[in-house]
Amino acid sequence: MAEPAGLVAKSGIELLSAGTPNGHKVSVLLEELKEAYGKDYSVQSINIFDNDKKTQKQPWYTALNPNGRIPTIVDHDRRGFAVFETAAILTYLVRHYDPEHKFSFPVDSDDYSVSEQWIAWNQGGLAPMQSQANLFLRFSPHPEDHPYPIQRYVGETERLYGVLDTRLADRDYVAGAGRGRYSIADMSLVGLANTSRFSGIELKRQFPNVQAWLDRLLARPAVRRGLAVPDGPMRFANEVLERALNGNDEEEGLRRMVEEGDRLVRDAKERFRYVYASP
Repeated sequence: MAEPAGLVAKSGIELLSAGTPNGHKVSVLLEELKEAYGKDYSVQSINIFDNDKKTQKQPWYTALNPNGRIPTIVDHDRRGFAVFETAAILTYLVRHYDPEHKFSFPVDSDDYSVSEQWIAWNQGGLAPMQSQANLFLRFSPHPEDHPYPIQRYVGETERLYGVLDTRLADRDYVAGAGRGRYSIADMSLVGLANTSRFSGIELKRQFPNVQAWLDRLLARPAVRRGLAVPDGPMRFANEVLERALNGNDEEEGLRRMVEEGDRLVRDAKERFRYVYASP
């Protein structure tokens, strides 16, 4: 597929994104809006991993997103209005295209504030900590040289999943009255939780309430479709890695990757006397 060189759509929402947990926050919501209201959208895939192309650094892209990151949306039905930063995109989309509050809450309600708080918690806590865990554990050329950052960021990611696990102890969803109601607060987290095993976190063993919540979200067809936008299902999704660990995946390299990461995390925790505590 050719690299994007500018906008191509004339109507609807145009999504410029990549198949990452950050991008999936928006593609999941767009799939839900499409299913619920028939709101159309198109997508262009941005290859953020190709240093020779760096589409997200091109002038046409930074004119839409000054930060040069993904995702970005352009709303062609509202004079080509562009929105960047995932939290802002989520709230923009439901404000304009979720009139029945199927995935959001009225702006003057306490539930709206609760949803906003958990989205902010994710943006300022879980998302950057899990990203740093990935950086040192998976993307460093020599992760064995970084035991303290591995212990620090995997440990802090664990702490934050512990906060979420406690929140979900007597709830089905993150925000909303009673046991909660599915909303953008959940969508903002699903991509991260879906790849937590890649980050050295074992939800089934460590955080069963989060695992049960994730299973509920993955049972939604729109969530499944959104997690495959724009480039297909993620190779590092939890269920893929679990199959590899159980010997059910043809790619032996995935199993070795997970096992080596588990060893690095275990050794780093032992070296620095890590003790899990949350909050």
